Amino acid sequence: MAEGETTGPLLLERNGAVLLIGLNRVAKRNALNDETIAALDDCFSSLPSDVRSIVLHGLGPHFSAGLDLGDIAERDVHEGVLHSRSWHSCFEKIEFGPVPVVAALQGAVVGGGLELAAAAHVRVAEKSAFYALPEGQRGIFVGGGGSVRVPRLIGVARMADMMLTGRTYGAAEGVGIGFSQYLVEEGEGLPKALALARTMVGNAELTNFAVIQALPRIADADPRIGYLMESLMASIASGSTEAKSRVRAFLDKRAGKVSHKD
Repeated sequence: MAEGETTGPLLLERNGAVLLIGLNRVAKRNALNDETIAALDDCFSSLPSDVRSIVLHGLGPHFSAGLDLGDIAERDVHEGVLHSRSWHSCFEKIEFGPVPVVAALQGAVVGGGLELAAAAHVRVAEKSAFYALPEGQRGIFVGGGGSVRVPRLIGVARMADMMLTGRTYGAAEGVGIGFSQYLVEEGEGLPKALALARTMVGNAELTNFAVIQALPRIADADPRIGYLMESLMASIASGSTEAKSRVRAFLDKRAGKVSHKD
């Protein structure tokens, strides 16, 4: 992959084992059209084997202002279902792909842009970020998995309020209710996201895989099934050669202890 390679509406860059995927429709506030979804789908379907984590971000002042409404204006019901399902397929490859994804958010994180951000595993918001679901005012409904993923972050009642009344949340409110895990100053979102992605690269691959693939399914499962899944995953992870090497390094005082700093 060439440095700064442009693939349709995406800008792809490499930083070691981290792949940066930039939404590159700046004039449209990075609104998501069919071409963008197809490019994202293709990108996440054919990740290089040496990519260990991903940073998803928007070029310009906005992450994404959501669905490009021009794409749906003339669609009939059947075409609408297929369109929605294409988003589901794409975003599932992000959420349940082989590597962790960090989203760097700034400006508009609206509608389909919020649905895309919700498919990432960790979200970093700059203070300019704001969240909205204007589908109620547009006469439409979320179609990119938002009715599943967004309530997991903020709850059904808050999402309903946003859709029914047009309520928006700023970045500071958003980190408090679950839209993002980190809040940073302007211009610091992408560097922070990259630093987090590099940290993830240093994890055991099997642990990253377990967090992405097993954790959300365990959380959604009947507790009795979840506990069994957890036991199986814990056993598989701790039984790996890499885990044994890392545990031995800790016991031999060759690995640092956990500490906290503000």
